[in-house]
Amino acid sequence: MTQINYTLLTTDTEIHQLLALQQSNLPQNISNQEAQSQGFVTVEHDYALMKAMNDAEAHVIAKDQQTVVGYALVMLSSFQDRIPVLQPMFALLDGLNFKNKQLSDCQYFVMGQVCIDKNYRGQGIFDGLYENLQKNYHQKYEFVVTEVATRNVRSIKAHQRVGFELLHRYTDPRGEEWDVIVWDWVLK
Repeated sequence: MTQINYTLLTTDTEIHQLLALQQSNLPQNISNQEAQSQGFVTVEHDYALMKAMNDAEAHVIAKDQQTVVGYALVMLSSFQDRIPVLQPMFALLDGLNFKNKQLSDCQYFVMGQVCIDKNYRGQGIFDGLYENLQKNYHQKYEFVVTEVATRNVRSIKAHQRVGFELLHRYTDPRGEEWDVIVWDWVLK
């Protein structure tokens, strides 16, 4: 079995490898069958945006030796204007409540995207990325929130397994249905 190391993203080489992995998992770059069975990523980032997001709060990556084979992106709300497709989600989040508090009054970040190289799936890397995300950020944030297209069944199930719970479901203007999910890091 391969030895996977989890770390925070720190180098330009890692950013470029992450972006290549993202490209290979966008819906336009995979078949409909693969998207349905293996999942997909929705948002495409460029180098400048990825670096700026990482400079604000470092992303967690999984590496096999020197190669990035998985990632979990930390996205602060300050980036919402730079990713137009996510603006409706951020507007929605501001109005939602979690544990009797408005999200806008809470310390949280958005899971910007999680992805595993197809040759490394089924090895626990998804869980490892989230474990390391929690390890690095649980003292600073109360929870992490994200949204997953309901048709991305593999991703929905994986997020539930880690501990995410449904907060809200909505349909965007394009007709895509989304689950807004939250992973509570505060001990109950």
